[in-house]
Amino acid sequence: MATLGGSSFLTVAWPSQLGSRRRAASAFVPGSSVFSKHVLAAKVRASVQTVATPDPIVVDQEVTSKKSILACPICYDPLRHAGPALSMDTVSESTLLCSTCKKTYLGNKTHLELTVSSGAKVYTESMAPATEFFRIPLISYIYERGWRQGFSALGGWPGPEKEFELIKGYLEPVLGGNIIDASCGSGPFTRLFAKSGLFSLVVALDYSENMLQQCHEFIKQEENFPKEDLILVRADISRLPFVSSSVDAVHAGAAVHCWSSPSSAVAEISRVLRPGGVFIATTMIYDGPYALNPFLKLMQTNMFQMSGGQMFLSEHELEDLCKTCGLEDFKCTRNRRFVMISATKPS
Repeated sequence: MATLGGSSFLTVAWPSQLGSRRRAASAFVPGSSVFSKHVLAAKVRASVQTVATPDPIVVDQEVTSKKSILACPICYDPLRHAGPALSMDTVSESTLLCSTCKKTYLGNKTHLELTVSSGAKVYTESMAPATEFFRIPLISYIYERGWRQGFSALGGWPGPEKEFELIKGYLEPVLGGNIIDASCGSGPFTRLFAKSGLFSLVVALDYSENMLQQCHEFIKQEENFPKEDLILVRADISRLPFVSSSVDAVHAGAAVHCWSSPSSAVAEISRVLRPGGVFIATTMIYDGPYALNPFLKLMQTNMFQMSGGQMFLSEHELEDLCKTCGLEDFKCTRNRRFVMISATKPS
């Protein structure tokens, strides 16, 4: 386990220190010949020459095209795409068809609707309170305008930019592939992933249509934002609309404790990850002085029953969750209540 001390990072056990394979993050720059010929090609082996940097990385991996990973959330068969090339700017013109169950999925002004109940005319349903809470327009609006910033003061969260630096270390084995920003909220990490040029496709996924709207608005406010390899998708974390073994990385920032069934969600993440794919997440752990509370375990159970969320009391719970869902090579970084975890789909 790695730790963070104060505002600086200390003894972080990067994945690059744990194996011999290294990746060339610097090679994935949109517009470069390497990026256009190798990163965007489907199912190819890419090999690039190292550049003159102090720490060169060599790329050798399969990369999945953006069109081939989307699947019907009902039968998980690949969706056929009709319309212009998928991107953030073209989702409103996109139609996706499942050739198995014949269901059609449409895009709107901000995102693709890929929930099971998408298209229902009369039927409606509510999710657990923890999920419905983030669908409230006010909560979606304030999430990045004060709410998320409070995590640093209350729980030792480093902040999106510093967290992103940690994330890149864990994701070295899959740089150049696609990434799902699960429970993306208003998109602070979606924007960092897209602007980094390190991924062939970024999918911002959330169940809250209002969060996705905020994500869309934040992106629109930035000049020259790279939208070509970014799509926004509304979907249920426990019913992911992706082909099995098609995703290189899944990130879930400050989200696992909000999922009504973390085991169902992580099992779905395990299903969609390709062999060698990486799951990375951040959440909170109530150990240390909190462990002195004799009613903590009871509070954990009651919190789940009442809110549909989850309270984690140790890193071992998160490790057990990942292993139970078929992921291995568990690693974590701690700073007070903040924890970043990483686990890998077995090759």
